[in-house]
Amino acid sequence: QLVESGGGLVQAGGSLRLSCAASGRTFVNFAMGWFRRAPGKEREFVAAITWTGVSTYYTDSVKGRFTISRDNTKNRVYLEMSSLKPEDTAVYYCAAAASRWNTPSTEHEYAYWGQGTQVTVSS
Repeated sequence: QLVESGGGLVQAGGSLRLSCAASGRTFVNFAMGWFRRAPGKEREFVAAITWTGVSTYYTDSVKGRFTISRDNTKNRVYLEMSSLKPEDTAVYYCAAAASRWNTPSTEHEYAYWGQGTQVTVSS
């Protein structure tokens, strides 16, 4: 089970920190990712991190603004979002992939998903 938290309403230019907590099993040996689904759009990749946390990968639109990190001692993954824009408004999902040495960017590579947390950025 993956459970996201930290979403909410923020003004453009603001910041939010999303958290993804794992329960029921450990995801320490999994690569982790964040995806989002904006209203009327398909779910898209945002960021991914290897199981060690050494390597990360971001979609171009969030580079320099978002940071993915993880704390394996707490079985948690984070997405630090800054300089938020109205186009970042979406439901954000965390996911776990068994290919722990990679930073997967496609949905089919991920086996476990959370329920999502809403992020709304007002202009």
